[in-house]
Amino acid sequence: MKVFDTAVQQLKHMVLKEIIKNEYDHHIENLYVDIPKIISPGPKAHFRCCVYKERAIIQERIKLALGGDKNISSVIEVINIACDECPFGGIQVTDLCRGCLSHRCYESCPTGAISIVDRKCVIDKNKCIQCGKCVKACPYSAIVKAQRPCVASCKVKAITVDEIDSKAVINYDKCVECGACVNTCPFGAIVDKSFVLETINLLKESEKGNGKVYAIVAPTIASQFGPATVEQVVAGIKKLGFYRVEEAAQGADITLYHELKEWQEKSVITTSCCPSFVQYIEKHHPTLKKYVSSTVSPMVEIAKLIKTIDKQAKCVFIGPCTSKKSEYKLEKTGGAIDGVISFEELQAFFDARDIVLTGLEGIELNDASYYGRIFARSGGISKGVVEVGKKYGVDAVKPVAMSGLEECNVNLLKLKLGKSEYNFFEGMACDGGCMNGALCLRHGMANAVEIENYGKEAKHKDIERSVDLYKNPRKEYK
Repeated sequence: MKVFDTAVQQLKHMVLKEIIKNEYDHHIENLYVDIPKIISPGPKAHFRCCVYKERAIIQERIKLALGGDKNISSVIEVINIACDECPFGGIQVTDLCRGCLSHRCYESCPTGAISIVDRKCVIDKNKCIQCGKCVKACPYSAIVKAQRPCVASCKVKAITVDEIDSKAVINYDKCVECGACVNTCPFGAIVDKSFVLETINLLKESEKGNGKVYAIVAPTIASQFGPATVEQVVAGIKKLGFYRVEEAAQGADITLYHELKEWQEKSVITTSCCPSFVQYIEKHHPTLKKYVSSTVSPMVEIAKLIKTIDKQAKCVFIGPCTSKKSEYKLEKTGGAIDGVISFEELQAFFDARDIVLTGLEGIELNDASYYGRIFARSGGISKGVVEVGKKYGVDAVKPVAMSGLEECNVNLLKLKLGKSEYNFFEGMACDGGCMNGALCLRHGMANAVEIENYGKEAKHKDIERSVDLYKNPRKEYK
């Protein structure tokens, strides 16, 4: 089974693996010279016009892997030299045009940009407003809207094209750090910053006796590292030097409890689990901020529980999300999380340290409930809040699961206009939920099946144990 979906992920992986190896081997000072030659030894280029451009791009990737531009607060940056200036043609008529009699394209155009010449559709670019009505109207799909992959993937219109050099530009006032562009760019020119050195430093300090490091894994882990089992992945994480592995899903149990209680007080709330969804409301629907749940995310909930029990603990979240790399530094998290690495970066750790997961004896991970684990897919929170509500005698919750920012936008507009039939809004920036997060090793709806099965394997069928631990932290638990 292949490890990654794309060669772009593989290239990122090679850079991260070499950085981790060099950090452990104390060769960090020569990164910018040595790593590009290891990955692109020459003389033949593998993915660019020449070996020199390949090495220059790898050097830029190294910068991002070491934390990126400190003047850019976002975790997502554009590598200009890697941007291939993809063609940006807008609405175009293809050879599929049949010269039909109905002329639905012509009738649909609100600006008169379409004319019929020699029975074929012709578009006047000076009049076209890119509305796409003709694209939908054509019965032959002969009219297409050609967009750059990064522009098309960004549902908040935060990416534009520089008029001078045709490079991608991110408007950080609009960007919600969902990472769709990171996952979509065919040339890997838009990249998430990495903080792997922070995690390595925590592990090294732990070896010196300066606090135990706990790994908090997102439930999406169940669909990412096959053919290795979740238990073998847990064993691999501990082999890296982590003291213990905890489930973010257990924090999700606690989050579910808090959000249900908060809903009882407010009668209408939006979830706060997805930091990109929260940013989306703050930046694009600011009048709805009053509805955002004050409950912290599952990542933070479980970290707070750990640190209540172990005062010297350090917590590192491991998951599929770009915006978690921003969330953990926010003031509202109270310093509960000390570092964040992605599943991509975890794989780089395993390979850099020569850890083969399938050869390890598994370690059980079974602290969360079914409902906490299915937070990883769209609809999981909604299902959980209804079922848990029944347990607490709350039956008036009417949730809607919003998968992706386009669905979020539709339902938030209804809420804004007072026309929504729902009172609990579950928002996920990624289509399908966290199981398709930008920094997953593998993407696709097949992940939903594995997440559901992982939920069903949970030893605890309700959230009571997690809530009890939240209310009565017990030292013997760790």
